[in-house]
Amino acid sequence: MRVLTVNPGSSSLKVSLLDADDTLLAERSGAGHEMGPVAAGVPKPDAIGVRFVHGGPDFTEPVPIDAAVTERLHELAGLAPLHQPASLRALSEITAALPGVPAVACFDTAFHATIPDAAATYALPAEWRRRFGLRRYGFHGLSYSYAVRRTGEMLGGVPARTVVCHLGAGASLCAVADGRSVDTTMGFTPLEGLVMASRAGSIDPGIPLWLIRQGLPVRDVDSALENDSGLRGLAGTGDMRKIRALAAERDADALAALDVYHHRLRACAAAMTASLGGLDALVFTGGVGEHDAAVRLRLAEDLAYLGVSVDADRNAGVDGDADITAPDAAVRTLVIESREDREIAAGTRRALSGG
Repeated sequence: MRVLTVNPGSSSLKVSLLDADDTLLAERSGAGHEMGPVAAGVPKPDAIGVRFVHGGPDFTEPVPIDAAVTERLHELAGLAPLHQPASLRALSEITAALPGVPAVACFDTAFHATIPDAAATYALPAEWRRRFGLRRYGFHGLSYSYAVRRTGEMLGGVPARTVVCHLGAGASLCAVADGRSVDTTMGFTPLEGLVMASRAGSIDPGIPLWLIRQGLPVRDVDSALENDSGLRGLAGTGDMRKIRALAAERDADALAALDVYHHRLRACAAAMTASLGGLDALVFTGGVGEHDAAVRLRLAEDLAYLGVSVDADRNAGVDGDADITAPDAAVRTLVIESREDREIAAGTRRALSGG
């Protein structure tokens, strides 16, 4: 089964055509969410798999898309406003361009369905939790699922206690026990947790309430938390490469932004380790995780007390999947290329085969 995977990000779109053995036959990407230019010239697939960030409480496995599923996905759009509408638009355009080709929705939240109640439950009124489905859902699940599978291949088995760091424009961490998610830094929406490119991450919930009481419109507060916070709010840009360049020139805002970014990253990584009761493997993936050696080195140094240490030469020379563990380190440290397309393809085949 040749699967066309459709992966809308918060500001980009990527499509990949994978053969039955996951050989990459074609790949296209572009800024924005225009399906036509990105998918032009890609051979016709046997099936389509579309990434959806939020599956809510209903979708914990990939599911063939029909009218009822589409309606429910529209209802969930407000929980991931940077991503879900883009996925719905991509779905509409690709199914119109390829009539009769079955389509499957694959969810970032699904990997976290195994999180125990103690980690998933917010201390909020019970009636709210029942009525609105308020709980920790977690995100980046397709990336985590692949990273865990690839970790097992690289190490000859999945470690008992792994923290996976998906660091990109959106960023989160996941505590993985024997291959299953047991905790993660993102929550009900993709706003919680780490400092991200344009999202604030975890803040005092009283701050937006206070701002609204001061007269700021809800839509402005919402937009600022999604689009104008995080690294952009701290340094004027959400691009880590630009921040690195500014920091090299001793720009005060850039230096402060890196300190805030790493303070939160260190604290959240330690929290994930606490959820696991220890650490056997630390895995980096995502755009920043794969390409920024300085981020990896600084976190390794911050977690040295847990037995994390990386080989400086291996870390600086990463190209694709790599083991960057220092020779005497107790914890294995890996860098793994994010291949959400492979997870989407696998989920699509599984959903359409009934397996």
